[in-house]
Amino acid sequence: MTDTGTDPVTGTDPVTGTDPATDADPATDAAPRPLTVGGYAALAKDRLPAATWHYFQGGAGTESTVRANRAAYRQVRLRPRVLADVSRCDLSTTVLGDPIGAPLGVAPMAYHQLACADGEVATVRAAGGSGLRVPTIVSIFASRTFEDLAAEATGPLWLQLYWLHRRDVLRTVVRRAEAAGFRALVLTVDTPRLGRRLREVRHGFHLPPGIAARNLDGEVTGFLHDRQDGSSALARHADAFIDPSLSWSDLDWLREQTRLPLVLKGVLTAEDAARAAGLGIDGIVVSNHGGRQLDGSVATLDALPEVVAAVGGRCPVFLDGGIRHGTDVLKALALGARAVFVGRPVLWGLAADGEAGAREVLTLLRDELEDAMALAGRPSLAALGPELLARGPAAAAPNESYEDPDLRKGP
Repeated sequence: MTDTGTDPVTGTDPVTGTDPATDADPATDAAPRPLTVGGYAALAKDRLPAATWHYFQGGAGTESTVRANRAAYRQVRLRPRVLADVSRCDLSTTVLGDPIGAPLGVAPMAYHQLACADGEVATVRAAGGSGLRVPTIVSIFASRTFEDLAAEATGPLWLQLYWLHRRDVLRTVVRRAEAAGFRALVLTVDTPRLGRRLREVRHGFHLPPGIAARNLDGEVTGFLHDRQDGSSALARHADAFIDPSLSWSDLDWLREQTRLPLVLKGVLTAEDAARAAGLGIDGIVVSNHGGRQLDGSVATLDALPEVVAAVGGRCPVFLDGGIRHGTDVLKALALGARAVFVGRPVLWGLAADGEAGAREVLTLLRDELEDAMALAGRPSLAALGPELLARGPAAAAPNESYEDPDLRKGP
């Protein structure tokens, strides 16, 4: 993968660094609503404390995987067909048996209250609004309770889990989520320990007062609020509470605790995908944790074809990482993803304008996907396949609206 030197998160051209779609009108000096998802990044940075911004944006090590996730989309071109009736494009589909309005969802991210006061409640409202009805994967470290979220959600809720030393805690949160009406479990399998997230270390990241993992007791979330210069409270917490001994044999125990479907998140190879499908896993998320775990790991779009081939239709395959445009969604679907999950851009939307901002981010992606399907001559999701795509030289790095000058100094 060629390292383009662009913004590791939004892929902005370092020469231009701005987007005409989001620049303020000089005559009025008033910033219009962003016309692209990347436009919300600039708004979010203006509103967030520096430590929070870098917690959201940062990756592991040199952040090469964050850049690779974006660069992978620029190396895939589209082969549109013409004279197809695209007077109506149908984006609806199902995920784990639930109907949704578009093949999108919200990836699991902790502590949404860092972005806005309503936190995950705003997120699930956004995911259910404007005809979206898309799933939200709720982090085990959510800053609002499962019951609060279930009361507001109109799209499916899935619960993301880390493998904690405390099995009694895992059992309790799984049963609480199931009782609240959650529809699936998503076990993160790429985190035996936290990646070296240098931005968090540099900023001494810790949780501010009033924000906590509301579905876990204080004994499990100890010292997340404690600041230490040159240290991340999240990394110290992970070292103490995440169990690195997780293996394939542990999946049986988790399945015994619930009737919910089990999805594995963090699979990047055919070997692991085939083994998961062979064990009857209900779904796979092709993910590299947004570039926050193993620096230098394969981009998710590049890993997707081998995972889809290895699964061979035995379970649905999903993807996250680097989604910024409707054409990105189109490319992932054409390579076999059932749906894609969006991470950082949802937080940008929350920080910019709460529920409305997050809903606009998801709506933009849906609307851009519909446009792309029409212009590619594919009026339905069933019409998408690898014949839509061509590999070639990476396109020029697009002007995607935000360049973070701090990233040019390196992580």
